[in-house]
Amino acid sequence: MRFIGNKTNLLENIREVVQENCGAGNEIFCDIFSGTGSVSRHFKNDYQIISNDIMYCAHMLSAATIEVNAVPKFEKLKAIGITDPMAYLESADIGDGNLSTAYCTNNYSPYGEAGRMYFTEENARRIDFIRETIGKWREERLIADSEYKYLIACLIESVPFISNITGTYGAYLKTWDKRAFKRFELVRLGVIDNGKQNQAYNEDANKLIRKIEGDILYIDPPYNDRQYLPNYHVLETIAKNDSPIIKGVTGVRSYIDEKSDYCVRSKVKAAFIDLIENAKFTHIVISYSQDGLLSIDDMMEVLKLHCIVDSIKIYKIPYARYKGKLEQAKVEHFEYIFYARKGFVRKREQVQIVERKMTKPVYIQVPPFEQVDILAGVDKKRFIKSPVNYIGGKYKLLPQLYELFPQRINTFLDLFAGGFNVAVNMSADRLICNDMNYKVVEMMRTLCYADIASVLRRIDEKIEEYGLTKENEEGFKRFREYYNKTGNPIDLLTLSCFSFNYQFRFNNNMEYNNPFGRSRSQFSETTRMNLIAFMEAMKRKRVDFYTRDFRQMDISEMGGGDFIYCDPPYLITNGSYNDGNRGFSDWGEQEERDLCAYLDEADKRGVKFALSNVMMHKGKENKILIAWASRYNTHQINSSYSNCNYQLKTKSSTDTCEVLVTNY
Repeated sequence: MRFIGNKTNLLENIREVVQENCGAGNEIFCDIFSGTGSVSRHFKNDYQIISNDIMYCAHMLSAATIEVNAVPKFEKLKAIGITDPMAYLESADIGDGNLSTAYCTNNYSPYGEAGRMYFTEENARRIDFIRETIGKWREERLIADSEYKYLIACLIESVPFISNITGTYGAYLKTWDKRAFKRFELVRLGVIDNGKQNQAYNEDANKLIRKIEGDILYIDPPYNDRQYLPNYHVLETIAKNDSPIIKGVTGVRSYIDEKSDYCVRSKVKAAFIDLIENAKFTHIVISYSQDGLLSIDDMMEVLKLHCIVDSIKIYKIPYARYKGKLEQAKVEHFEYIFYARKGFVRKREQVQIVERKMTKPVYIQVPPFEQVDILAGVDKKRFIKSPVNYIGGKYKLLPQLYELFPQRINTFLDLFAGGFNVAVNMSADRLICNDMNYKVVEMMRTLCYADIASVLRRIDEKIEEYGLTKENEEGFKRFREYYNKTGNPIDLLTLSCFSFNYQFRFNNNMEYNNPFGRSRSQFSETTRMNLIAFMEAMKRKRVDFYTRDFRQMDISEMGGGDFIYCDPPYLITNGSYNDGNRGFSDWGEQEERDLCAYLDEADKRGVKFALSNVMMHKGKENKILIAWASRYNTHQINSSYSNCNYQLKTKSSTDTCEVLVTNY
């Protein structure tokens, strides 16, 4: 079967990398983006296999040849006279029949109104007959689950041989290829029996990785921005037999819920970080292309963050890229295979508890590599403090705010996340954190996904390399210059720790320009413990990160049980985050009105919200806010910002009136 990125021609290269680096004693091999399952089948003789693919048609190929250890016998079908189910499905007389429910015939052959030419009418009718018959046998319990999977897999494997396409189902040929006229025949798939309990999953790889563990993790993700399902939508529909609504010339089914982050340039790195970070495997082997959305340098950076640096290897392999009939030019192409040792140790020994006369073995689980009690010494009853001293941060106000927040939250949207002091302390099924300062968001995303020991090691190395202390201003300036050239998000955190008031400040070119924090700022032991507690807390949460203008944050899917918190720039103050001179647009009356309208829309949808803001400051009134808030509930907050440049030397109850406006 021709499949984009199929690794059949690289199997020996992959085996060579595994043999050279992984050694003996490994038991479990996971192919987490299995596709057609060629890699899983290749290694099935050697290991217990975990196979996975988010596409159902690909999953069924593995379910039939990896999870199952023998070709089914079909005893119940034989009992009713169908001695060879394959021959029966291929040759049974299907007559004219009622074609009103024949999905392939009506949608993928010239018989249908759209006139699509994926199959001849004859072969489309045969496919419909086979698929409906398999489903009927299952409903009548004439075939077991393993037999059902095997028959579907044989059907999926066979369809491409009579398809009128150049290689994928992204389009069909406008004239008939001679193979489209071939008589439909089912491929009899061979099955290897390795005597092991293999597993085939149909899940998102980044969700599955949190549930499994093993020895060797093989990663062969999509490389470019072409989503897989549109290229194999016909096979997906045949496998699922769900008669979907389709559209367009090619009749593609909806795949909005199955889009892969590995096909999106802005998301691929974060997806890799998440996958490697959560991989409970000793060895990591990755196939990737020179044309991939993630650069080789970025891939190396991901591996260095989460694996043993000295173990990382890159293999460059000349590879003949698949060319369709319409492609003529030969392009030199290279595939890369990365190897890295994660350091995770899986305990395999079985221990008998003889004293209790237990006969069932008990398996001992060893915690992941370098895992320690990182919260030792941290008062877990207190709120967790962000490692970022963000202007207007709400850490000191958290006790007051949380008294006013909803108790049970499904999705929490922090529209102006800032230093993440609120988000890290929220208890919700899902967190959505957004802020226009993409530098800080990138740093927070890294802290959420990166290995804690690796982050601390990077910080300590840079402190030593540049001699960073409370007195060494020259070292600070050299490090600031280094960061502005390289942009490493962990270095940004380190830099802020030695900056004036521990704060973040950028010029209009998005270069960090906060001055040195002489005699005060440093990466102290307290800062280290706060950072550890913050990272550990973020890793326990399901977080989505965004760097959008708040007006671009879609809330159409939010409703009752969801909660939006807003801590925007304050209209009547003059903090450095809203003056329009730090690489970001300023905050004016239009933005204030748009935010009010945004929250009005949330209220109409039944979404709870809370808005932090200032109604009065230094004799000024926020008339827009005062008028808008009159329709909701206003709670006065006792605030104190010792670092804000609008803090008054003498403060009275009328100087600043900070409030929390809620719609509940």
